[in-house]
Amino acid sequence: MIRFAIIGTNWITRQFIDAAHESGRLKLTAIYSRRIEQAQHVGIDYPVQHYFDSLEALAASEVIDAVYIASPNAFHYRQALLFLHQGKHVICEKPLASNLREVEQMIAAAKDNGVVLFEAFKTAYLPNFLALRHALPRIGKIRKVWLNYCQYSSRYPAYLAGEHPNTFDPSFSNGSIMDIGFYMLASAVALWGEPRSLYATASLLASGVDGHGTVCLNYGDFDVTVSHSKVSQTVLPSEIQGEDASLIIEKMSECQQILLVPRGENKQDLTQPQHSNTMLYEVEQFAALVENGAVDHPGLALSRSTAKLLTEIRRQTGVVFPADDADAPPSM
Repeated sequence: MIRFAIIGTNWITRQFIDAAHESGRLKLTAIYSRRIEQAQHVGIDYPVQHYFDSLEALAASEVIDAVYIASPNAFHYRQALLFLHQGKHVICEKPLASNLREVEQMIAAAKDNGVVLFEAFKTAYLPNFLALRHALPRIGKIRKVWLNYCQYSSRYPAYLAGEHPNTFDPSFSNGSIMDIGFYMLASAVALWGEPRSLYATASLLASGVDGHGTVCLNYGDFDVTVSHSKVSQTVLPSEIQGEDASLIIEKMSECQQILLVPRGENKQDLTQPQHSNTMLYEVEQFAALVENGAVDHPGLALSRSTAKLLTEIRRQTGVVFPADDADAPPSM
C-alpha cells in the first residue's frame, strides 16, 4: 500500500483521494494546508491522522511514501523538487510546471533520487483513449484533426467584475492553454509525438493570460488544430479525419464517446465502459510505476514534449509568467 499525502484542498483533490482509495493501492495518511484547520476540515471525510502546515516537515516525514500535488501551477516546480529530493514519489497535476526549464529539472531530480515523477494527465490512460488509439488504422491516411475544448470558466464573471481569480492570473502560471488547452495539446503528443512545427495565436486578457486561442500543429501529411477557450462554450466534439473514415470524440479530455464514421456508411460506436471517477486510471498507472520502480518511464517524455510545446506557444502568443525568470524568488 502506497502511503500518500495531498497538497491542495480543492474539489480535484477529493476526487483524487476517492480514486486512490478505490484502486486499493494507495492510502491517504497526511494532509497539508497552510492552515491546519483547513487540512483537518478536509480530513473529516477520510481516515487520516497526520496534518501538516509545513511542507518541509511533510517532505521529511516517514509517514508518507508519495505526494499528490494539486496546488496552483506556479507552485508545482518548487514543491515537487522539495519532495523528490527527500526521496518521495510525486504525482503532480497538469501542467507539470510553468515551463520547459522547470520540467527538465524536475525530471532530472526524480532520476537522481530514484523516485517516480508522474504528471496527472488522465486522458492518456482512459479506456476510451486507448480505444481511440487502436481505431486510428481503421480511418486510413490521416489528413485533418480538430481537437476542441472550450469551456466558459465559472471564474470569468468574477474576473469581469474586477476580481482577480487565480485562473486568470499570470503569477499562478494560468490561462487557457495551460488549463484546458493542455488536454488537447498533450493528447496530440500522446497520439503522434512532437509536431514538425507549430503556429499559435491567442486573445490575451488585460491580466496577461490567454482567454482563448488556436494552435496549429504540422505533422507533415496532416495537421492538428487545437481550439481552446475559457471565455466561451463549445457544443461540438473533436474529430480525426482520415481518407477512409472519421473518428468523433465527445469531450476529448474525458473521452466520453468514440464514434467511427466510415465514408458513406453508418457510424459505429466504439465507446468502452469507464469508471465514473476517471482519475482512477491515472492513479493505477502511477501505482504501477511506483510498485515496479519505473523511475525512467515513457510518461516523462510525454511531459517534456508537452512542456516544450506549451513554452513555445506562450512565446508566440506573448503570455509571460513570473516563473519564466530563472532568477525569480521561489514560489511555494
